[in-house]
Formats: sequence, C-alpha cells, structure tokens
Amino acid sequence: MTHALVIGGGIAGPVTAMALRRAGIEATVHEAHPTGADHLGAFLVLFANGLAALRAVGADGPVLDCSFPADTVEFLGPTGDRLGARPLTGAGDDGLSPRTLQRAALYRALRDEAVRRGVRVVYGKRLVDATTGPDGVVAYFADGTRAEGDVLVGADGIHSRTRTLLDPAAPPPRHTGQLTICGRTQDAGHAVPERTYRMVYGQRAFFGCTTAPDGTTYWFANIPAPEQPRPALAAVSPAGWRQRVLDAFAGDRTPVTGLVAATGDAVVGVNAYDIPTLPVWHGDRAVLVGDAVHATAPNAAQGASMAIEDSVTLARCLRDLPGPRQAFAAYERLRRERVERVVALSAAMAGRIAAPPEQPRTPANPDGADDWLTSYRVDWDAPVS
Repeated sequence: MTHALVIGGGIAGPVTAMALRRAGIEATVHEAHPTGADHLGAFLVLFANGLAALRAVGADGPVLDCSFPADTVEFLGPTGDRLGARPLTGAGDDGLSPRTLQRAALYRALRDEAVRRGVRVVYGKRLVDATTGPDGVVAYFADGTRAEGDVLVGADGIHSRTRTLLDPAAPPPRHTGQLTICGRTQDAGHAVPERTYRMVYGQRAFFGCTTAPDGTTYWFANIPAPEQPRPALAAVSPAGWRQRVLDAFAGDRTPVTGLVAATGDAVVGVNAYDIPTLPVWHGDRAVLVGDAVHATAPNAAQGASMAIEDSVTLARCLRDLPGPRQAFAAYERLRRERVERVVALSAAMAGRIAAPPEQPRTPANPDGADDWLTSYRVDWDAPVS
C-alpha cells in the first residue's frame, strides 16, 4: 500500500495523514472548504489521552504552542455559592494537563504541521462519490475532478458523505436536546482564576469558562433546546446568541450574565449531535474516523481527543496488517467499544446539564472514575495483530 485519500481537513484528517506518513504510507488530504475551516470560532479542550496520541506521532508540540493549560475545576450553583473544587480530569500527567485552544487554531496547527512533513492538502474538494475495485479506490469531487488511491479515509465530520456512501442506510446523527453556544471576551472584570475551569450549574442550563494567560476568557453554555434548522442557526446574530444565554440564566445569581453581557461579536451557537452506534465502520477500501463514525455530544469534551486516537490507531493497523480489510477490521475492534462508551457517557451528561448534583463531577466523567477515559494511551510501537 502506497497512498491514502483522506477526506476532510479538520482534526482527524491531518492527524491521520501524519500518522500514515510515519507508518510509511503517503496521504493526500482533500478538504471541502475552499481555504480550510479557519473561520470556525468555537474552542475546545484536549485531554491527556488526546495529547498523548499526538505525542505518539510527534505532533503534540505545535498544539502545545497554541494552547494553555488548566489543572483545576471549580463548581458554582445557581445561587453563586461555591460548591467545591478538584483537580481537572486528566491533570497530573507530566506535560499532559488538559489544554484549551480555539478550534480554528487546532485546525491550523495540525494542517501546518502535516504540510511541513510533506503531506499534500488540496482545497475545494467536496466528495460526492467513490468507487472501489480490487486494486484501489477512486474519489469523485463536486468540482468534477477525481483522485485515485489504495484506500479512502472518511474524516469528513458529523455530516459525512463517506458514511452515506459506505452505508446508505446509516442512521443519521441524533440531536442531543441542546444547543451549545461559545463565546470569548477580554473584559478583565470577569476573569477566572489562573489555570482553572469554572463550571456553573444554573437552574435551566450549564455554563463553563476559563481565562487564558493573555486575559481572554472563553466560555460555553449548554442550553436545553430542540434542534434548529441550519438556516435558522445561521440567521442568529451575536446579540441573539448572547440573549439566549442571558435568558437561560436569568434569575440565577452567578457571574454568567455579566460575563456574557461583556462579550462582543465573538460568539457562535450550534446544534449538539451524537452518533450512539454505527453498524458499518468500513468497506473493503474505505473507512471512517472521528465524528464521521462516532460523533460525541460536547459535554464530555472528548470529541477531538477521540478523533486523534482513531487516527493514530488506524495508521498502526494499516502499518502492521497485510491488507486494508484486515487493517480496518482490527481498527474497529480496537476502537468501537471505547468510543461508544464515551458517546454514551457524554449523552448522559447532556441529559443533566442543569441543577447542581449533590457532588459535582468533572466535565470528562460524571462518575469520578476517569482512569479508563483520560489514562488511555495509544501505543505506537506495539504491533497490531
């Protein structure tokens, strides 16, 4: 095997390409956007398991350079009273404390590192079809072009075209019953203590925030709401998103409303989805990674880390096993149980995003037993059989 077609240039795509290249397999990343997805404005957290997977292929440095750590999480109730604090899930591993960064910054860091290593990234390549044969796969794009390779990796996100090509009957993403709204502000009057995430259990919604070393406070709100049509979401102004959060926390006596009111236009809202289980992960020459195969509600903050784990694991399998079909089967065997458990965990958290529990839990695991989640490591050097 000499060449892989990677569909999608977000998180899983560039990491897959880098891991494949490390395994001796060339890869080209085909991104649907004309210039990448640098405009996407939300932020995310990478936990120790995701950072360790990047480190396994030597790609953690650029991400560490554009992110900042947090070691502690503190909890407030709807009255503003402090409910307690504890180490943030995954904190304590040498150099692998959870890191926060803008999603667009992660995209850029991974893409630029992939290009630096010799990975070719092409833009404006929206997949419309693919055909497979005994010797390889051909991908067809909306601009009328095509590309040939030995395998095709669908890293094309929650609304994956690759997924529907593999299985036209694949279940669609499931709305989790919430909107996630993210924003940021440099208003110094609402800064969070250094290296801390503040989590607020409101009467009707959940809120989290942290402050970067440069003084920018990043925040998110998970608000119960029915699914919104895409055009309706796109039509909401920044002021409209701020008002939705203000309404959700009206009547609470917490710092939330002041922080949101101090936010300008740097705010965006999205529907929250997941994919609890997917019958078909791969075919003879095509396979799914990341959100394309196991989209996760944002509550556990593990979507990016799971995608990175996928990418490195898939490359190990293609490196060590004699053909794509065997490699894909091993990849599914190594990943399915873990990712479905994470999806279920995050969905359970989405079901209780308001009203403080008696004993507040960390955002990565509501049961307080996080070893299975953040202590997981992809062993690049271990052979796959």
